[in-house]
Amino acid sequence: MRIDNRKNNELRKITFTHNYTKHALGSVLVEFGDTKVIVCANYEDAIPKWMDKDSTEGWLTAEYSLLPSSTETRCQRERTKLSGRTQEIQRLIGRSLRACLDLNKIKGKTFIIDADVIQADGGTRTASICGAYVALRDMVDKLLKEQIIEENPIIEPIGAISAGIVDNEVMVDLCYKEDSNAQVDSNIVLTSSGKIIEFQTTAEGLPFKKEQLDEIYNLAKNSIDKIIKMY
Repeated sequence: MRIDNRKNNELRKITFTHNYTKHALGSVLVEFGDTKVIVCANYEDAIPKWMDKDSTEGWLTAEYSLLPSSTETRCQRERTKLSGRTQEIQRLIGRSLRACLDLNKIKGKTFIIDADVIQADGGTRTASICGAYVALRDMVDKLLKEQIIEENPIIEPIGAISAGIVDNEVMVDLCYKEDSNAQVDSNIVLTSSGKIIEFQTTAEGLPFKKEQLDEIYNLAKNSIDKIIKMY
């Protein structure tokens, strides 16, 4: 049994609290065990300056923040310069959400995702992606109702989960203590139809076998299917 007595294929308790903040068009408190992230979705009637002004597409961008008291040891607030980790996670969230959108259906608009980790216990990036999808969907529903957009740009739902090999055992949804001792660390993002958006898998020590990689994918796929049903 694991640290918290879960089975290797067992998720932590997961909840999505909708309309968590007052002003955002879409807002969700997502909880994966003791990991808690507030994710908000908004939009602007503009596209990034680097895009061609005559583009037929819109855009989606994401910002991620690990708040100072979210970890056991207070982390510094990133005021002027983002760490490499933060930049990597922001790009991951943005890539993941753009993969489930038809950008032609939001021409002239930029969707903005803000993910703020208020308590971290492993899997913050994958929890942020799941929360971001739910906040995005809630915002899109409002934009359609208010006729700000004409068509639903969401192609299909996406989900994400962490996984890895700890003490030679393949397991999903690692808490911090498991993640910090993992021999192999994975972050997987999939569509509801099983297409791969991201499959980050790295050996932290000894190399691992192809059979273990397949097991990681299968456990992640089953877990993501369960998460998408919770949305």
